[in-house]
Amino acid sequence: MRTRLLLIEDDDALRELLSFHLSKANFEVIEAATAGDAWAHIAEVSIIVLDWMLPDESGIDWLKRFRQADKGDLPVLMLTARASEMDKVTGLNAGADDYLAKPFSSAELVARLNALLRRTKTVQRSVIGDLLIDLEQGVAQFKNSRLELTRREFDLLSFLALHPGRVFGRMELLDRVWGEDFLGTDRTVDQHVAQLRALIGSEYIETVRGRGYRLVDPKAMS
Repeated sequence: MRTRLLLIEDDDALRELLSFHLSKANFEVIEAATAGDAWAHIAEVSIIVLDWMLPDESGIDWLKRFRQADKGDLPVLMLTARASEMDKVTGLNAGADDYLAKPFSSAELVARLNALLRRTKTVQRSVIGDLLIDLEQGVAQFKNSRLELTRREFDLLSFLALHPGRVFGRMELLDRVWGEDFLGTDRTVDQHVAQLRALIGSEYIETVRGRGYRLVDPKAMS
């Protein structure tokens, strides 16, 4: 079973090299070159590798915001060229679970990630009524049948499933699922919700008037 990992690194060459080695070590790597791009993938991964220096926001600032967000308890390993004790303390105080200074070996990176996964034992599945979301495999099932979803449909459904019963506004869903840099409108959310409702039934995704959408278990509501 491959663990889905988000690699946030702006250096194209390094990101490609790390992705190659992590893939060989049985990780499914999702890449992001900026802090803004990373938000779109939070709901679909189990662990994060974060570079300190990013073009649009420092890794430290991104991590602080992430720790305050839903699913902000994911393990995060920070990469940086800063190797002083004070820099390590800053990274750990910001919310990093581990800290690896460049240069480093791919073997050490993989070992540290596996150690984090053993300690955190992140939940990989969400089950709501007849709906099952497997974040590790990146698949969803409804009434024991696999749903054929686009990546964005899966992202939206899994995000809602990780927060059952919680109402999210359209603009918040755009930020959290599509990413802060997405240029679409809130109509995009409505269209994806309609597509999901056609597959699992409108009773699973409720419209809360004036507020947004939430995912519920209709059996529990009856």
